[in-house]
Amino acid sequence: MANNSSQHILNTSSNLLGFCLVVLTSLKVTKINETTYIDELTGIACVVLVTCSFLSFLSLRSSNQKRIDRFERVADNFFIVGLVFVFLITFMIAFSVIF
Repeated sequence: MANNSSQHILNTSSNLLGFCLVVLTSLKVTKINETTYIDELTGIACVVLVTCSFLSFLSLRSSNQKRIDRFERVADNFFIVGLVFVFLITFMIAFSVIF
C-alpha cells in the first residue's frame, strides 16, 4: 500500500530549502559565516533538501510502483535528515551558539 507522501515531502522540502538559502545568504551578507559553522551546516542541509526534493519529484513522475515506493522511502529518509539539520541551524542561530 503506497504512502503517497511524496507531494507533501516535495512541498515541505522545497520550502525548507528556501529557508536555508535565506539563512545562507544572510550569513554571507553579514559576514557571520567567518566565525561560525552555521554556513557549513546550512550548505549540507541545502544539498540534503535538494536531494529530497528530487527524489520526491521522481516518485511522483514514475509509473512503476516499485520505483515509486523506493523513491518515496529514500526521500522520506533524506527529509528526516534535512529536518535534523534545519533544527541544528535554527538552534545555533536562536541561541547564538558559536563554535
